[in-house]
Formats: sequence, C-alpha cells, structure tokens
Amino acid sequence: MKILYHHRIRSKDGQYVHLEALVRALEARGHEVILVGPRVVARERFGADAGWVAWMKRRVPAALYELLEFAYGLWDFLRLYGAALRHRPDALYERYNLYTLGGLWVKRLCRLPLVLEVNSPVCARRAEYDGIALARFAKWTENAVWRGADRVLPVTRVLADILERDGVAPERIAVVPNGIDPAAFSGAPARQAAKAALGVDGATVLGFVGFMRDWHGLDRLIERLRAAERDDWRLLIIGDGPARERLQALAGADPRIRFLGLVERDALPRHLAAFDIALQPDVVEYASPLKLFEYLYMGCAVVAPDRANLREVLRHEDNALLCPAGDGAALLAAVERLLDDPVLRARLGRAARATIENRRLYWSENARRVEALFHELGAGVAVAEGGGGR
Repeated sequence: MKILYHHRIRSKDGQYVHLEALVRALEARGHEVILVGPRVVARERFGADAGWVAWMKRRVPAALYELLEFAYGLWDFLRLYGAALRHRPDALYERYNLYTLGGLWVKRLCRLPLVLEVNSPVCARRAEYDGIALARFAKWTENAVWRGADRVLPVTRVLADILERDGVAPERIAVVPNGIDPAAFSGAPARQAAKAALGVDGATVLGFVGFMRDWHGLDRLIERLRAAERDDWRLLIIGDGPARERLQALAGADPRIRFLGLVERDALPRHLAAFDIALQPDVVEYASPLKLFEYLYMGCAVVAPDRANLREVLRHEDNALLCPAGDGAALLAAVERLLDDPVLRARLGRAARATIENRRLYWSENARRVEALFHELGAGVAVAEGGGGR
C-alpha cells in the first residue's frame, strides 16, 4: 500500500520520535510511506525547537499568528494535494494539528480514506496554556477535521472520551497508545555496567527523561530528597525545558543529583539501563507519555501520578507505584519505599517489562492496526504476510 503521511511537526522531540517510529514500522510491513510536512525537521538535531516558528509565536500578536497558521495550512494543502496527484496513494494518514484542513480536503477531492492520529485536544490545550485569540474559528476547524476523518486514533481512552463529547462517532474511534521498538533498545548494557559507565555504581539510581516543566513536580521531589538523611541514591535528570534552570538551582552542588542535558536517541538506552527507579512526574490528563513505555520496557520500577490516562497502562502495586497527583510527600514516600525494598523494585520491574510484552505495546503492532483500519476502509490492502512481530 502507498500511504501519504501528512504532518506539521517542526520540533525534533517526542512527537518526531512517534512519527519516525511509526513510519519505520509501516515500511517494515512492506508499505511505501510518502511524508508531506516541514522537511527541515529531519535535518535538525534531537531536541531542537520549532526555530523561526517558535520565534514568531513569541513576538507576533496572537490573532495575527493564528491567521498565519491558517494561511500556512492553505499552502500546505496545495503541497499535499500535489503529492496526492503525483504519487496516487491508496490512503492518507495525518497527525492532527490545529488550523490544518488540508488532509480533510484532499480526502474529499481524491476520495482517499483518512486516518487521523490525535495526540491532544490542541485547541483546549492551547487555550489553557497559551491562550487562543480566534477561539471559535479554531474550534470549528478542529471539529471539522475530527468529525470528517474516517477513523480517529486518540492515544488514550481519556482523549477518546473528549473526541466523543465533541461529536466524533464512537465507532470511528480506535485508541492506539504510544509504543516501543525493541530493536532500538537491544544494545543496552546490563544495569550494573550502565551504572559504572555513568559513574553511579553502588547507588540506587532514580531517573527522569523528558521536557522539564514547572508543573511536573520534580522540584518537590528534589527538595525532599535533599532533606532526607540518606546517601544511597543518585538522581539522573535527562532532557531540557523551561524548568531546568530552577531545578538546577534547587539541586545546588549536591553531588547526588546530576543534570545530563539532552541525550541523542541512540544513546538513550545506555542511560535508561542505569535506572532502578524511573520517575513519571505529573502529566496532562489525556497524554500517552513516550518515556513511560521506554521505562516499562527497560524493566524500571516506575513511580507515577494516579491519573486515569496512566491507569490505562499502570496498575498500583503491580507494575508501578501510583501516588496522588501533586502530592510531593506521597511521591517521596513511594521513592523511599522502593529505595528500601530491592525485592519490590525487582518485582515491579519484571511486571513493567511484561506489560509491554503481554499487551504488545510495540510500534509494529500500531502499524499493523493502521494497516487493518485502512483495509476496513476499502483501501485495497492485503495484510502483509510475516510482517510486524517485534
């Protein structure tokens, strides 16, 4: 099958990892995938922001910026339509973004089945965190795309409920969470070797990977860990973000806490392999955090907030310890419990890895499901023999 994959990703971060992993998995099943989106992102270093787009967003009046977004969407539609005419695809896959109607229009003009991946309710998210000047227009464009797609793939059941409330028919929704590519982690060293390489051997290693935000709660954990009278732990923090400077100030010169900055994707498994306890701080209520699946696959004992979207994957006392969201004391208590109980750490780690394996939370499985959905929609797809697996 020939699939036109439409996106507007400009930042080389977790969303690009998702795109790249799914494309590779589809190609491994024998499909040809044609990407239509900002080409510059492929050349950026991992962790790069949206470049001039981010610069404009900070400096241009909100209403003007949103009109420019919509105008870009019109130009983007012409590119997508041209690609559809040139490549004659069997199907159209789109990663949803606000003010992006091109996929819907190409679906109708070319009579292509459209599968829409939805990672967040972008309109509501932006209204909450950044504000939206053209709120009614933005929501109209969002609803048009959500309701016009043949199948909509939210990453959590929580997000699926939001889609249903906004008028998407339940029978057109299929929840497809993030996943893992085991091959990308196959070269990870054993835990003790990984600890030795990072200079943290002899300690129980706490770890965090991701974009640091003020509401994550890492600040509360750092304060409480530093106040605890014990020296048997080390905290490794990987990534960057607006909260990093404040977290580093809180950590001071404490040798037990290390900020490793951005780590390239191919080096990440060597770092995750050192984690005994993986921290999934607070998270927006609809998200499917990519790092969570990586923590689970690497057999870490996970500590996470007790939120509905995370409970779709995590079970308290089974494959993780869950704490009330925003409760710093409960978070520290869970961490200290794991520091004191290596048997519990090992049990949770084994159950974490088994969660990925038993539920087949692999990108290859996601590709198989996308393929099957296109087949249901009459794209003329014959399911690939021998494809998928791990």
